Amino acid sequence: MKAAIVGVTGYTGIELLRIIQGHPQLEIGTVHSYSLHKHSIEEEYPHLQALLHLPVHPFDPVMIMAENDLVFFATPAGVAKELATVFITENFPVIDLSGDFRLKDPALYTQWYEKDAAAPELLAKATYALPEFTSQELGNLISNPGCYATAALLTIAPLVKGGLVDSSSLILDGKSGLSGAGKTLGESTHYVNVDENMSLYKLNRHQHIPEILQQLQQWNEEITNIHFTTSLIPVKRGIFMTAYAKVTDGLSETEIYQAYERCYQNQPFVRLQPVGTLPQLRQVTGTNFCDIGVGLNAETGIVTVVGVIDNLMKGAAGQAIQNYNRWAGIEETSGLWHLPLYP
Repeated sequence: MKAAIVGVTGYTGIELLRIIQGHPQLEIGTVHSYSLHKHSIEEEYPHLQALLHLPVHPFDPVMIMAENDLVFFATPAGVAKELATVFITENFPVIDLSGDFRLKDPALYTQWYEKDAAAPELLAKATYALPEFTSQELGNLISNPGCYATAALLTIAPLVKGGLVDSSSLILDGKSGLSGAGKTLGESTHYVNVDENMSLYKLNRHQHIPEILQQLQQWNEEITNIHFTTSLIPVKRGIFMTAYAKVTDGLSETEIYQAYERCYQNQPFVRLQPVGTLPQLRQVTGTNFCDIGVGLNAETGIVTVVGVIDNLMKGAAGQAIQNYNRWAGIEETSGLWHLPLYP
């Protein structure tokens, strides 16, 4: 199959190019930018010289549908809900990496993204596809989960699904590398403000909060809110998610660990760390893995769970390809069996 990429010049767009270039059953068709289309891709990104020679076209739905089998939208929030409408109307396959089709309630999107939501009839067609927990058949509008949401949900799913913790005590603390903020520069991402520094941002108002809550309520409808914080750390890529919660009385660390083993035993991209070991961010860089470690404080009854992902891979482009593989009915790991970048 051939895939078009809209928003190819962003970080996730470039990551899609890298993965598709090595995919056994998917190839790059046409690439597009809604803002830049004067250069070929290797002129914009010199590291691609002698590897790819692709003109960056303006957005052209007729060209995309004529020359490709599906389209990825690697665009900021607010773009896909407008540009993807023509494809959805024609039932042309769309995988959207933005937040435009994740929230089923349009009012929540307007509240948290501060933009007008997609039309309800479009939202109804979208499948929110966290691969490890999506059992239904994927349609032709796939909504890729957000990076923080992916890390948070994979980290705590066995606790919530198994009723192992008091959900009202659950605290999620996410730390992200700078690529998660995108290419647009600002004070919070300026080198002199980021280097040798750490800052908490969007306290109680990060746009992934309703997305996480929406999925948690699918697992436990009694969960009505979450406490979730996000911080920027001086690394290029990666999310370090730490979850804390009060466990059910009498629950042992072994029982918690076994719940994680049962939950993820058939999931190729979730790697449970040995007992007594917590993952490091670097061990997933450049991969589609989510590595998870668990520890219980027997004195306080509080469990700590650490989950790490690469925000551009499992948090965006890698997961989009994983969803493509599932949609296409091919091996889920196709094109994604990468060794971590090390050091």
